[in-house]
Amino acid sequence: MNHLPEPTPVVRLPDGTYTYADHLPTPIQPAAVPQVVHQHIHQAPPDRTVQRIALGSGIGAGTVAAGVYFGPLLVGALTAIAANLALLAFLAAVLSWGVVTVVRSIGGPDGKAAAKTLTKTRKRRR
Repeated sequence: MNHLPEPTPVVRLPDGTYTYADHLPTPIQPAAVPQVVHQHIHQAPPDRTVQRIALGSGIGAGTVAAGVYFGPLLVGALTAIAANLALLAFLAAVLSWGVVTVVRSIGGPDGKAAAKTLTKTRKRRR
């Protein structure tokens, strides 16, 4: 059993909790020589996967600049296109409902037949 490491001593603190003795704070010893403290402050950059890939493969700064500039620009453009298409689809649905309602109310029996034909045509397209 000589090959096993020494077990870490566990001590009981005055408040009743247990802790490892090697983690206890040591009393501060005044240093004879002033110590030099190297402090590194890092600010985490945003996630720029395109930049990392471009820089890692040696493509260059132009690709990094394009990724930073055109990436959000492309997202904004696609969002605007999607919003426009959604608005146009809503307008088409409302206008077709309005046309069917007007044709039914004004047209009499011919209007009702035309509205049925229009409704059947719209159902077949789906």
